[in-house]
Amino acid sequence: MTMPIAAMIAPVTPLQQNCTIVWCTKTMKAAIIDPGGEVDRLVKALAEKGLTLEKIWITHGHMDHAGGAAELKVRTGAPIEGPHEDDQFWIDRIQQSGEMYGIPEARVFVPDRWLKDGDKVTLGETEFEVFHCPGHTPGHVVFFHRETKFAQVGDVLFQGSIGRTDFPLGNHQDLIDSITQKLWPLGGDVRFVPGHGGMSSFAAERANNPFVGDRVIAAMKAQGAAYQTPQNHSPG
Repeated sequence: MTMPIAAMIAPVTPLQQNCTIVWCTKTMKAAIIDPGGEVDRLVKALAEKGLTLEKIWITHGHMDHAGGAAELKVRTGAPIEGPHEDDQFWIDRIQQSGEMYGIPEARVFVPDRWLKDGDKVTLGETEFEVFHCPGHTPGHVVFFHRETKFAQVGDVLFQGSIGRTDFPLGNHQDLIDSITQKLWPLGGDVRFVPGHGGMSSFAAERANNPFVGDRVIAAMKAQGAAYQTPQNHSPG
């Protein structure tokens, strides 16, 4: 049985952000999720696989996830969808952040479509659901393909960690709520691509994640303000 979608992960920029190329296997139309940079390499990968870029999807406005979106749109004509409009603050700072991290080609962009919780985005003959998951940034969104139980979660959740919330407009409790109330109900069998590092599943993170695993959440509720959150050294 042929799966309706396929995907490849292409880490980009010195920050090794997981840019993902996902495509409809029937039409060979593709979306690039979080093109943080290295646009030449991404365009070459599309050509090598015989893909036509239909969409550019952005999980959140941090430079390493969105810095190449403007150039990719110019090169391909594909529209930019996402993130949620609450990330305008971060999009406005993309060029400044790029200069700070030695990625001067990063550019500010204007999304063709802001996304909100409950939206649907189409790719060829497939459809992804959009979940607004604030915390790491206020406008962060997650893309979910229900039929294949596949999610691109950006910097909300990682294998063994969660997104940082010490950046401007970050909120730790919002992030915990996003994960436990938006992601966990989708099912333990969901496999996800995080913004950095290896893939995992929601079941694995509920069992083992030291920040948001089931035992940790239970301890948070039991101890309240006395609970000591472990220090977060995640890359995003």
